Amino acid sequence: MNKRAMGSEMEKRARRYLEKQGVWILVTNYSCRKGEVDLIGKLEDTLIFFEVKARSTDQSGTAAEAVDERKQKKICLVADYYRMQHLNLAQLQVRFDVLAFDGEETTWIKDAFPYQGKGF
Repeated sequence: MNKRAMGSEMEKRARRYLEKQGVWILVTNYSCRKGEVDLIGKLEDTLIFFEVKARSTDQSGTAAEAVDERKQKKICLVADYYRMQHLNLAQLQVRFDVLAFDGEETTWIKDAFPYQGKGF
């Protein structure tokens, strides 16, 4: 399986997992001129931007470790752009989560990193 197909399969797996946890998935693979976010969901009064990462081995670190500061800043920029396009969601709290798949182990890291942007 190539890298793109593997990523698509992991995002489907993530979506199923999160929906079972009560998350309402609003968008899958949201992209704009600022970048891309794997999943955007809503849980109660919180808008959540999810980064999905997978590793079959820990040879190059865990899946969650792959969400470095550069990637975090990019996700925050995309989140700002999305929120500007969807002002009806402005009253919601915002959170950045990582869903990590390390082999068969699934880890949902809630509030994985703080907002790193300028706001809008």
